[in-house]
Amino acid sequence: MTKRILIVGGGYVGLYTALRLERKLKRQLRRGELEITLVDPESYMTYQPFLPEAAAGNLEPRHVTIPLRRALRHTRLIIGKIVSIDHAEHTARVEIVEGEDWPVRYDLLVMAVGSISRTLPIPGLAENGIGFKTIEEAIHLRNRVLGLLDRASSTRDETARRRDLTFVFVGGGFAGVEALAELADLTEDALRHIPELSERPRWVLVEASDHILPEVGREMGRYTVDELRRHGIEVLLNTRLESAEDCRIVLSDGQEFEASTLVWTAGVKPHPMLHDTDLPLDEKGRIKTNPTLTVEGHRDAFTAGDNAAVPDLTNPGAFCAPNAQHAVRQAKVLADNVVATLTGKPLKPYRHAYVGSVASLGLHRGVAQVYGIKLRGLPAWFMHRTYHLTRVPTFNRKVRVMADWTLALFFHREMVALGRLQNPYEEFRLAAGTPPRRAAAGSPQEAQPSAEDTRARASS
Repeated sequence: MTKRILIVGGGYVGLYTALRLERKLKRQLRRGELEITLVDPESYMTYQPFLPEAAAGNLEPRHVTIPLRRALRHTRLIIGKIVSIDHAEHTARVEIVEGEDWPVRYDLLVMAVGSISRTLPIPGLAENGIGFKTIEEAIHLRNRVLGLLDRASSTRDETARRRDLTFVFVGGGFAGVEALAELADLTEDALRHIPELSERPRWVLVEASDHILPEVGREMGRYTVDELRRHGIEVLLNTRLESAEDCRIVLSDGQEFEASTLVWTAGVKPHPMLHDTDLPLDEKGRIKTNPTLTVEGHRDAFTAGDNAAVPDLTNPGAFCAPNAQHAVRQAKVLADNVVATLTGKPLKPYRHAYVGSVASLGLHRGVAQVYGIKLRGLPAWFMHRTYHLTRVPTFNRKVRVMADWTLALFFHREMVALGRLQNPYEEFRLAAGTPPRRAAAGSPQEAQPSAEDTRARASS
């Protein structure tokens, strides 16, 4: 009888688990004794540590995504959204398009839906903010930054120019710091080709705590603050965003100003679809997990990554941090334990001591703390690139990323803003005599692209 493995989610844990299962269970898959199914709304996995470089134009956006169909040769891929899971009946319901869903039965379950941005009920945030977790958001921000520079260079309205040239990032973790630093670097290159724009962009990083980049330690965090400020970036510590209505930023330190761009990178939370399952959840909405990466109370359900409360055996009483370093290593142990379950062998617990972190602060600048060794500047930047090049999945993507970096040594990055990708139907509607639908400058519609526009940008 064929054993069916269902993997929910095609991110770090989902993809790496499927790849390892294909290698370890190749014979069973070929003989039809085993079937692996992976369900994800997208047909690709995004290597998120490279999103800042994609946004800055250092990497081709396609090269930071891994096509699931090409990477997984022996896995059945369903492009859809899991709407509910009844593990008692070993059944998941998959929505392919709105109004069409059907059941998928399984024998073993792997939950790897990951996380989404953790937001707060701040007035104007949902309407005017954008996250930085997807390739679509990275492409949008690149086009937006370059487009606003073009617009600011042409407008005679000083208030509009100041608003368009103000960029606010909330959250001092990896995503916020790296994205801000890379995009600020991009604007410095772009401004060399816009001599008529004498006013400099204003970059603001807002962090509620008294330090940034906690993963690299306090000392390296302070160095990062000094480095960002040295390059003209305002770093506001112990400061919260109070309101963002009508593109007017109100901060807890009393500052008020207008900004056309607001990027929210203040943490993540488990995917909300976990509440539509009968799996045990903790108070934070994560799946309760054993050290062997099995779901608490279930020997035939596994989980890891951001959606799982995985006990940190190197720090009793704590849980593993929701980052790529743990997710990739957990996927290896999870896949091995799935194989052990199928073959009747004992399961192994996940144990990994956090070795440190690396972060990019723009071209040729970085900060790192690995095994207690602290690096800054060019050596840290080189380590950041080297580490992530070794971690990006598939040989194909490693070569393409390396090719992008090599070409960048000889040619300047492109400074073209493809803003019309956000409204691909506008030109044709104009030709057909239909009035184009335009958003006001800095409006919520401009900041929050539709699902239709997002799909168009993803394929560009």
